Amino acid sequence: MIANTLAMAAAAAVDAESQSNPVLNISIFIGFVGITLFIVIRASRNNATAADYYAGGRSFTGPQNGFAITGDYLSAASFLGIVGAIAINGYDGFLYSIGFLVAWLVALLLVAELMRNTGKFTMADVLSFRLKQRPVRMAAALTTLAVCFFYLLAQMAGAGGLVSLLLGIDDKVGQSIVVAIVGGLMILYVLIGGMKGTTWVQIVKAFLLVGAAIAMAIWVLVINGFDLSRVLQSAVDNSVATPADAILAPGLKYGANPLDFISLSLALVLGTAGLPHVLMRFYTVPTAKEARRSVVWAIWLIGGFYILTLVLGYGAAALVGSATILDAPGGVNSAAPLLALELGGPLLLGFVSAIAFATILAVVAGLTITAAASFAHDIYSNVIKKGKGDPDAEVKIARRTVVVIGVLAVAGGIGVQGQNIAFLVALAFAVAASANLPTILYSLYWKRFNTRGAVWSMVGGLSAAVLLIVFSPVMSGTPTSMLGEGVNFAIFPLQNPGIVSIPLGFVLGWLGTVTSSRTEDPALAAEMDVRSLSGHGAEAATTH
Repeated sequence: MIANTLAMAAAAAVDAESQSNPVLNISIFIGFVGITLFIVIRASRNNATAADYYAGGRSFTGPQNGFAITGDYLSAASFLGIVGAIAINGYDGFLYSIGFLVAWLVALLLVAELMRNTGKFTMADVLSFRLKQRPVRMAAALTTLAVCFFYLLAQMAGAGGLVSLLLGIDDKVGQSIVVAIVGGLMILYVLIGGMKGTTWVQIVKAFLLVGAAIAMAIWVLVINGFDLSRVLQSAVDNSVATPADAILAPGLKYGANPLDFISLSLALVLGTAGLPHVLMRFYTVPTAKEARRSVVWAIWLIGGFYILTLVLGYGAAALVGSATILDAPGGVNSAAPLLALELGGPLLLGFVSAIAFATILAVVAGLTITAAASFAHDIYSNVIKKGKGDPDAEVKIARRTVVVIGVLAVAGGIGVQGQNIAFLVALAFAVAASANLPTILYSLYWKRFNTRGAVWSMVGGLSAAVLLIVFSPVMSGTPTSMLGEGVNFAIFPLQNPGIVSIPLGFVLGWLGTVTSSRTEDPALAAEMDVRSLSGHGAEAATTH
């Protein structure tokens, strides 16, 4: 029985691939790339200063930045990874959507406005405001680069799986070439457009992605007479879970180890407020009021999208079938494109896949410019040049850093092919929540917090998160591990380190502070309080 089911699934997957039209798909893809490149080139005409390159001249309105945040936040993990996770794991897959959405409330209530008022270009501007510049900026740049790298891995994995499905490429060499092409396009976007070009690509991509999700969700409901219970019943009928109705209840994925679920939840809910590329978006608006408006817009757009993932995920399970999704070239990440193929044939598959590809390009561009800004602004300008560097030279260093980051992202992306990208992004969230969030909250809300506490918190939280990931089943010991089942040095039992590394980051920040006799400049602490709460003295918009 099981053999027959798998054989039918394989046949269905082959049939789905045969329905796909690689020429049509690549034509639509090239058209999307051409349009977005045109947008980037147009936007790059006004890149005259470092503020233009890093923060888009602080010229975007709240609604515009809200759409850009949506475009930045709704990554391949949201569209491909979560829809696939729901299609395979049902309720447990939807936990990603809930966690990613609730996380925005933490960002809105605790950090958005205060970060915008206090900083200039990067997260380290806030963390080092009243502390010793060099050690804090070095530590903040290190954590920023680490988070961006983990996030980039997820996007690259998504790109490889997506284009494999589009073009019918199922061998490792072909997928590696695809990842390299994505890396090249990413480098091109950021080198040409800076933050302005990246922001406009993210705005356009947000419109397209949310629009596509709405259209596909309505289409699924129309087919089922707007009866969600019919969708769920069909999903159960086509599920490979045992028992089949397990996809409607908690515990299919995390029932065996509830601690893994708690650890994942902590990482998702607390991670957003520590993501450098999300925090950097707050600097692209002229005032704190616009920063608040942009987050409110983002919450509504992102929240609506994540509700739609429930319909899309169960719709994919109902119309495509879990076994067919698992057997496709992109694996679990193929659920949304295969649903598009089922609904609208090769044409809709081409458009949806092109939108998903634009999603990946927009997100990797945002991540890359954040990492480049952190290295050039924090390490080169403020550590090496001690704050006396030439802004034009700083931007040149940032552009060179983009190339290096692109090459590293391509190499890492080739290594994580086949991994669920929502899961990979959850690792980036865990690193952000462990290394960045404790220091951000302590800096903004604890007057006694000092340099030792900041460095211990960031370096300790980052080290703990990365080490626990390396020695967990993520890296070795299981069939789905990055190094496979043949290698096994996993000694940490959980797949997400958040439950250990996040509290450790907070404890180290407190411990470093209370064991140090150093007191920071009270005048700078008072200035930071006034600026963070009132916006007085914050960076204003620039016009050219």
